[in-house]
Amino acid sequence: MRLLLAGAIALALGGGAAAAPIGMVADPCPPPAAPDPLGKDLSEAMVADAPFPPALLAKVMDPARGAANEKAKAEQAARDWADLCRYRAENAAARNVEAVFMGDSITELWMVADPGFFSAARLDRGISGQTSGQMLLRFSADVVALKPKVVHILAGTNDVAGNLGPNRPEDFKNNIRAMADISDANGIAVAIGAIPPADRFLWRAQLKPAAQIGELNAWLKAFAAERGYAFADYHSAMATEAGAMRPAFSKDFVHPNRAGYAVMAPIAQAALDEARRRGPRKTGLGGR
Repeated sequence: MRLLLAGAIALALGGGAAAAPIGMVADPCPPPAAPDPLGKDLSEAMVADAPFPPALLAKVMDPARGAANEKAKAEQAARDWADLCRYRAENAAARNVEAVFMGDSITELWMVADPGFFSAARLDRGISGQTSGQMLLRFSADVVALKPKVVHILAGTNDVAGNLGPNRPEDFKNNIRAMADISDANGIAVAIGAIPPADRFLWRAQLKPAAQIGELNAWLKAFAAERGYAFADYHSAMATEAGAMRPAFSKDFVHPNRAGYAVMAPIAQAALDEARRRGPRKTGLGGR
């Protein structure tokens, strides 16, 4: 199922691997590959309120396709671990940016579910499967260089899932602190998003993440309050009492469908508005 949630979505929205330059060059990014039509159908199915079409799911779960996806992902990771090339061309064309949404597949699929929520001034910079460490590495290129007024940071699902291997809660917190520090140093107001609820990951069946997500969200809320950042509490609005995603809001227990994003949108808007009112935090790097 991991390829379902990362490989196919990445191919759908970002294209597959292509021949890359070698060494330090002016333009290290290979020409973008054509989006995968089947993956595009999957992305649409992920956010649709209707169940997965069985025929589509069977095609996506084909072992041969899975092997090809994993090979393409491994090649891409070896060439560009943080996927700095993903948005490079779009970043070069961006002007007068008001807000950037930094995140993983939950942010990336938001554009698929509700494209009207974004605009030339409000940019989606989510990448499927990414952890907070990968987001930190591309933060300068995908956020700071665009000179937005506000950044919305939504990370943590893939850290909890261990997508890149075991990691500590403190590693995640350090990455959030670092992105916040970079924002402060560059005069960017910050909105921190709560990790959406999940009580299972289909690609990490042995994990029971609800309690840990709750603990990390408590830290994120306290961190935002300490720093004077806006906090978008998606978890409280979407969780069951046990910390699972409410069934009406997701078909895979993790990724919101359109109904889920409809709940998230006003929370995000309120956080952006609050962040703008508060303005950038006036402190240097290293503040805790």
